[in-house]
Amino acid sequence: MKPPGGIFVSVFLFAAELVAALYLSSTYRSAGDRIWQGLTLVFVLVPSILVQFTLTFVHRDVSRDRPLVLFLHLLQLGPFVRCLEALCIYLNVGRVEEPYVSITKKKQMRKNGYSEEIEKEVGQAEGKMFTHRAAFNRTSVIQAFIGSAPQLTLQLYVSVKEQFVTPGRGVLMVISLLTIVYGALRCNILAIKIKYDEYEIHVKPAAYICIFLWRSFEIATRVVVLVLFSSVLQIWILPVVLLNFFTFFFYPWVLFWNSKSPFPENIEKTFTRVGTTIVLCCLTFLYAGVNMFCWSAVQLKLNDPDLINKSQNWYRLAVYYMLRFIENAVLILLWYIYKTDVYTYICAPLLVMQLLIGYCIAIFFMLVFYQFCHPCKKLFTSSISERLLACIHFVFHCHCHKSSEPVERAVLEPNNANDHEQGAQPNPKSQD
Repeated sequence: MKPPGGIFVSVFLFAAELVAALYLSSTYRSAGDRIWQGLTLVFVLVPSILVQFTLTFVHRDVSRDRPLVLFLHLLQLGPFVRCLEALCIYLNVGRVEEPYVSITKKKQMRKNGYSEEIEKEVGQAEGKMFTHRAAFNRTSVIQAFIGSAPQLTLQLYVSVKEQFVTPGRGVLMVISLLTIVYGALRCNILAIKIKYDEYEIHVKPAAYICIFLWRSFEIATRVVVLVLFSSVLQIWILPVVLLNFFTFFFYPWVLFWNSKSPFPENIEKTFTRVGTTIVLCCLTFLYAGVNMFCWSAVQLKLNDPDLINKSQNWYRLAVYYMLRFIENAVLILLWYIYKTDVYTYICAPLLVMQLLIGYCIAIFFMLVFYQFCHPCKKLFTSSISERLLACIHFVFHCHCHKSSEPVERAVLEPNNANDHEQGAQPNPKSQD
């Protein structure tokens, strides 16, 4: 059994951000900044409550007689209790004989591209550890995009307005950025494991490094662009945010309604239709929150039994990054046009170029990951480079076709005019 390293990372980031946010809120209170204090507490307490609900829902503690665990969750100590449970399970593996084991079959990919089916015994302890890992994977995403992403945006906005960064605010921003990047990384790994569930997945360190760099540049540039735009055009930031959010919130529902599929009933047997609708709305809410800041590798498909689209759609990925790059470029150019004298201490043209280049670097590491470091790249029917070249060829072909039409008309019109002139000239033989 692998050590629960991911669980330790999730709990550490959860605790570090909670402590840093509480300390920063106390400094805001001392300075008399009640608004910043309230927002800082909201962005740390709301995701904490959602994390407690998620852990109790995954472990089904409500239907089990565990009052002490539920009480600790009410005290916002659930992640620490679950971490201790996972650590005890890991340390006791092999000391106690399993009463029964289950056999699972997974396909293992070889270096020559072929796969073979292998059988693996899964004991009760490993099953419990799997539940803990699944629960913390979900809480990492919730913590990252419901709490850390708004928190990072808020603290960076305050820093821009006040034109300085306090040590406490700087520490909280760094922790929030690491939490968001880790949550996005868990989205990538979760998407791979869901799409290739029948295969045994081994993610190499190079893949983790590529994902970390890809997500770091993507999220950092996105947050900076939003903060700079909101600092000069406060009225227009709300329509931009709401348009982004509701587009991604309703997109899975529109696809579901167009498919004319029956309402999904397999989420939880004890749920009524109202409860299922609430769960699906919460899921699409989280999906929209992720896509606000970065590409969510997990694509929702509400008419699928697993609620996940398992097909690899390169065109949707390309469209997302092209539109997001255009949006970031427009927002940062508007900031450059309407910036005030507050930004005299920075070189504005250099900052614009750095943000655009930073997003391009994120796209570069994304391409490197899918082309060379993806653990299941041998199963792709076509590589991302081939699809990218196909898109470029299609766009170039359309552009050339449109640009050649005026030339053809220009060539045809003089020929028609010459023919008309020749037809209008009198025949000399007929005049004689």
